[in-house]
Amino acid sequence: MTYDVEKTDAQWRAELSAKEYHVLRQGGTERPFSSSYETDPTVGVYACRACGTELFRSETKFDAHCGWPAFYAPLAEDRVEYIEDRTMGMRRVEVRCARCGSHLGHVFEGEGFDTPTDQRFCINGIALTQEPTSR
Repeated sequence: MTYDVEKTDAQWRAELSAKEYHVLRQGGTERPFSSSYETDPTVGVYACRACGTELFRSETKFDAHCGWPAFYAPLAEDRVEYIEDRTMGMRRVEVRCARCGSHLGHVFEGEGFDTPTDQRFCINGIALTQEPTSR
């Protein structure tokens, strides 16, 4: 897959911390409950830490009590891409940034949350930056 933002492995390593690189470029997962974004009430936009693409709005964030920031929809469908993930002995859907291909987390359906969609985008907080906005 080709992306608008393409960098060498060395460039990514130079720009990201070791933990950011592990999650964003190697598909890792941060420890649960380690991101302040999970319950942060700040109104704003969440962007990809690797390339700055705006991905989610705080209005779609909800407390899923899962250990990671949860959103019920991306800012726009063309901002993310979905990859079938059969690791860990189950079928999941990986969510990546559509602009740079960085791993963000996974999306789950059918969990019964009281949200407008039937989806929970379970996103690594370390994969995001937050830009506060005023209402």
